[in-house]
Amino acid sequence: MAATTQAPPTAPGSTAHTDGAWAAIPVQTRSERPRSFDPADFEVPTGREVNWKHTPVDRLAPLFVDAAGDDTAIAFDLDAPDGVEVGVRRVGESPRGEAFVPEDRPAAIAWTRAEEALYVRVPADAELDAPVVVTMTGAGADRRANAHILLEAGVNSRAKVLLRHAGAAQFAQNVEVLVRDGAHLDVVTVQQWDDDAVHAASHQVRVARDATLRHIVVSFGGGVVRVNPSVELAGAGSRADLFGLSYSDSGQHLESQVFLHHKGPDTKGDVLYKGALQGRGARSVWVGDVLIGPDAVGTDSYEANRNLVLTDGARAESVPNLEIETGDIRGAGHASATGRFDDEQLFYLQARGIGEDEARRLVVLGFLAEIVQKIGIPALEDELFAAIETELAQEVSG
Repeated sequence: MAATTQAPPTAPGSTAHTDGAWAAIPVQTRSERPRSFDPADFEVPTGREVNWKHTPVDRLAPLFVDAAGDDTAIAFDLDAPDGVEVGVRRVGESPRGEAFVPEDRPAAIAWTRAEEALYVRVPADAELDAPVVVTMTGAGADRRANAHILLEAGVNSRAKVLLRHAGAAQFAQNVEVLVRDGAHLDVVTVQQWDDDAVHAASHQVRVARDATLRHIVVSFGGGVVRVNPSVELAGAGSRADLFGLSYSDSGQHLESQVFLHHKGPDTKGDVLYKGALQGRGARSVWVGDVLIGPDAVGTDSYEANRNLVLTDGARAESVPNLEIETGDIRGAGHASATGRFDDEQLFYLQARGIGEDEARRLVVLGFLAEIVQKIGIPALEDELFAAIETELAQEVSG
């Protein structure tokens, strides 16, 4: 599928200027971007495209090469409670592809080059008492890998799935998620890569009738990490809570482009991403697209992004977008804020005998804790609070 463009409107009886007609207008709306399983349908990004203009494409260049990956570049380890079905799905084997169509070149390459997708299915009516944990460890920054992971929550099931990333690699990853009628699924993806890792992940989710998805992205490590969740609330009464947490250090680029598509009636969505940045060259990017379709009557949707810049030389980019195609909704809105420490908060704490460094620590912990506490896996929450403390100690010592 070639990139789609739309011709500019022409008034009746008008003619083009002598210096030429308007150029074709690139597609700007997320839902209208080209989608294809064939990598050849996507040109190599230059950084001028709407979906790549915030990304350091030169650092992701290895992921734009349509080549087979190294089967040993990423080691997979799976820990699943009893009753969880684990297998593989090749291209063309159901339900692979039921909710996933690549919308960029790395995702299309991962689709075609990952011949076998890891398939994890929670049976209907099952209620897991422990999370499914998939740990992916990279073998080296010069090693290239492609992967497709397929998660399915059966009708009326309840489960948590944790995806963990560590080590270093050049990793193009697709995650396809099917949340069946009445199911409740939590998907938590944690990126704690080494500093020289590059990771581009495309998550695509379909949520069915009266089902609920909680999707949480946590990015602390890696040189360039781009995790883009795309969620379709397809069934009546479906719900999605999309949360994100990032902590970007010097030289790191941490990015998420979120797409929430309200397709069915009476759907509800809540998007909240928070980030902290410190060090020269630290960068974060959040793009939030919400589409309320023509049949999504009774929708209630809100998205927000908050960023705390801790030092000079760090930069956060935040772009919320909202498109509404029906007037019969309960509510919709978006918000974005990026700034430094609140001087009043620091003054309040210092006025009560708390030193400046400790006051800054408390403010940052309080800011990020809201997301950490939504994870619902106590051991992981403790681990992330410890990681934040480590980051803060580096900032103070720096």
